[in-house]
Amino acid sequence: MKFRLLLWMLGRRMAQASRRNPEFRQQLEGRDLTFQLHTLDGKVARHFVVKDQTVSSSRGPAKSPAFAVGFRDSDYAFATLTAKNKQLAFMQGVQNKDIQIQGNPALVIWFQGLTRYLVPQKKKPTQPESST
Repeated sequence: MKFRLLLWMLGRRMAQASRRNPEFRQQLEGRDLTFQLHTLDGKVARHFVVKDQTVSSSRGPAKSPAFAVGFRDSDYAFATLTAKNKQLAFMQGVQNKDIQIQGNPALVIWFQGLTRYLVPQKKKPTQPESST
């Protein structure tokens, strides 16, 4: 259930960023593709459509994604996607065959780069004015 919710939230955040964040939109420029994240047992799948510098998502598998990332199971997928060091967790999962990539691996790297725009920015604490 957590993985399903995480995928839904990822879709919402990407859709919002594609409407509001110029840097995110720039990363989408020239891209017209569909990709999906799913569990290898087929119980959970969500696909994402990038078109005209916007992102939309729907539940279920895509007909012919440019790339797909399959995780061993929902719990493993959630743990990997929320790990502190996501890149290391992802690489270990690929090496252990707990994560399978289908399609163009270069696009997976592109997608991983997109996710940095989805993390809420922490507001810098305002420093109280010092009286001299």
